[in-house]
Amino acid sequence: MKTKFTFWLRASDVLASLLSLLLFFWNVGANAWAVVSFYQEHKYFSMGLFIFLILSSSVLLQIFSWLWYTDSNEKLHSKVERFINRHGLLALVHILQLGVFLRCLGMLELSISSFEQKYTLQNENAENLGHDLSTLGLFKAFSESAPQLILMLTNIIQMQDFQLFTVIKIISSLSSLSFTVLSYHRSMRAFVPEKLKMGWSSSIIYFLWNLFLIGPRVVSVSLFASVLPCYITAHFLSLWTLLVLWSWWQKTDFMVTKAGEWLYRATVGLIWYFTWFNVASGNKKLRGIIYHMVMGADTMLLLGLWWWRRSVESARLSPLPINPYLLIVMLMIIYIIGVLLKLVYYWKFHPKQPDLQKDEKDGISQMKPQAPCYDIVDSGEKPETEPESVLTASALTQRFASGIHKRMRNMAVNFYC
Repeated sequence: MKTKFTFWLRASDVLASLLSLLLFFWNVGANAWAVVSFYQEHKYFSMGLFIFLILSSSVLLQIFSWLWYTDSNEKLHSKVERFINRHGLLALVHILQLGVFLRCLGMLELSISSFEQKYTLQNENAENLGHDLSTLGLFKAFSESAPQLILMLTNIIQMQDFQLFTVIKIISSLSSLSFTVLSYHRSMRAFVPEKLKMGWSSSIIYFLWNLFLIGPRVVSVSLFASVLPCYITAHFLSLWTLLVLWSWWQKTDFMVTKAGEWLYRATVGLIWYFTWFNVASGNKKLRGIIYHMVMGADTMLLLGLWWWRRSVESARLSPLPINPYLLIVMLMIIYIIGVLLKLVYYWKFHPKQPDLQKDEKDGISQMKPQAPCYDIVDSGEKPETEPESVLTASALTQRFASGIHKRMRNMAVNFYC
């Protein structure tokens, strides 16, 4: 299959790369402004916790970026990355917390080269680098943005600072989290043929069901932390440990080294604390049902404890601007709507078990919806003979041995199979 990149497509790649750089600097500025605000309000504990979240998330992203760069099979496609690596500055760049910035510069360079010289290979390299940035963005959203939002929402609840601007800011932050998940999902759609790309309707439904599932989760954790702040850490660590063990039980295979794989599993546990993220091929429908049942029960437990605590100390606590019973019912309804929208999306819009194949003629990886992966055939049985058009997870790994590196390969397999 020959891919023709039009003028506007190449221009959009350059604009997307520029936007990534702008968002990088915007995030730095927004974090600095938040730290100053906490300091001016004399909320030193919140300020210290906010800084800890920034630093810990940044270190996490730099470790992933460094491990990916030092992978023996990794190829540095952009000149700026090769220059940094040739002069032995790669480690220093990551120590200075600039690894993600380096990747943004590399993607911008490749996008401009593809735009000016019409190199489809450069565009493919930029796309691969974009997959890495999308994955790092997903990690950042749930290691920094979501905990920061809980911290700020907890302060708002305790201060009873429910203004229109505050509500809009909370909704905007939740929308940003949902949009990050959508961006990751769209990056996975790069492996499918054009007719299976995400349209506006599927993108809107995907955005909304993530917003309606992540929103109640974040609000319930914030409500619990506002009345029982000493117990939120114990709750997070206990549930996060179980989620990490669950990811280990699913035998994830994302990183090259064992230490890197455990770091990935720890990150997956952090993401699962807020939303579902498939990490292994197989019966993902059953795992999704188990996850939503457990997290739904945990969310109801947090809301129940919050209501109990407020009823016990009702004389000391200021009354809420909304009835607690109404708030709990609203969160439950929103969560149920999110689950229903998710079912609609997977029923109508998600690619139905496409077959990942590599077109050896032009070297471009693609997916063709010809036959389902063995791991999720409803009958659970494999045919006696293995047709060439059907690929198991192991066969996919071999078929993608060249072109796209291991982690993108495995993510595509886990995402669709």
